[in-house]
Amino acid sequence: MQKYLKNHILSTLFLISAIMAGCGGKKQIPDVSNIPITVKIERFDRAFAGLDTLNALPGLKLLQDQYPTFTNDYLTRILFFENVADSAMRAKMVQSFLTNPDIRALQDSVGKKFADIRPLEKELTQAFRLAKHYYPKFHAPQVLTFISAINNYGAITIDSVLGIGLDMYMGADFPVYRMLPDLPEYMVRKFTPENIPVNVMTVLYQQLDAPKDGGTLAAQLVYLGKQQYFLEHTLPETDEHLRLGYTSEQLDFCNKSEKMIWQYFVENKLLYNQEGQVIARYTGEGPSTQGLPGEAPGRIGAFAGYRIVQAFMQRHKEYTLEKLMSTQDAMLIFNGAKYRP
Repeated sequence: MQKYLKNHILSTLFLISAIMAGCGGKKQIPDVSNIPITVKIERFDRAFAGLDTLNALPGLKLLQDQYPTFTNDYLTRILFFENVADSAMRAKMVQSFLTNPDIRALQDSVGKKFADIRPLEKELTQAFRLAKHYYPKFHAPQVLTFISAINNYGAITIDSVLGIGLDMYMGADFPVYRMLPDLPEYMVRKFTPENIPVNVMTVLYQQLDAPKDGGTLAAQLVYLGKQQYFLEHTLPETDEHLRLGYTSEQLDFCNKSEKMIWQYFVENKLLYNQEGQVIARYTGEGPSTQGLPGEAPGRIGAFAGYRIVQAFMQRHKEYTLEKLMSTQDAMLIFNGAKYRP
């Protein structure tokens, strides 16, 4: 009898383990080690900070030669320097910037926080390989780091270059953030190193499948859902709440209130609304979502859209991630999901 019970218990445990593995107890991540992509992050931030402030012009020219695609846009689009043709005048602007005590202190803090960039290189290497695995048209960009002077550029793509603004990931407790009134708490809490891969893969997705202006709220929900589905597959070990930009408590609320959230969209006849202001209320960043309980996060549309796309992919097994991304008819996905939580 004891032998029977022992064997029965072992068989039951084995069955439970098998069921959990088959149902997502352990994420099935494809082996992409043979894909020839290895991320080597170039420290543009160090090269720029290291310019000779007594004679910045020669160093600036070398920097422009080394990073021809990025340098001019960095100065004009990120640091908001005046776009002047006079290189000597531009060098004076750079000199003034680099000798600013606040900028020097920021560079020092970033240098200490991100002294070793190798863990990020490893994480992005895996994400890029997975992107190539699921979407063969993906081409890994050149990756470099910069300092934005807290201008809220966490990740940016310029042609085939991807830049990461390290000063936007110093940690939610970084005192400088609290000094700036334009940075509310719901934004600052995401200024952490663990958010770098999410923001990187988000801007790369937007390069592969550019956001569409106009259309209905339903179409915008589908776009956000496709983006989240891409993040799920390229960052499979990143927590869902991080991929969505929520706190874990906010995601718990969404999961428990999924039916209520959907009924709110339906009963208020929002899904086919085309007003930009209304659409932004549910797809834009914010501390919460107007009209829903206070626990509901801003950008609630990302959650709803993600669930719509997941429902569609569950119903249409013939669709791969590549085919999903290539499908530009948002209403085909919306209607085909038959989403009813």
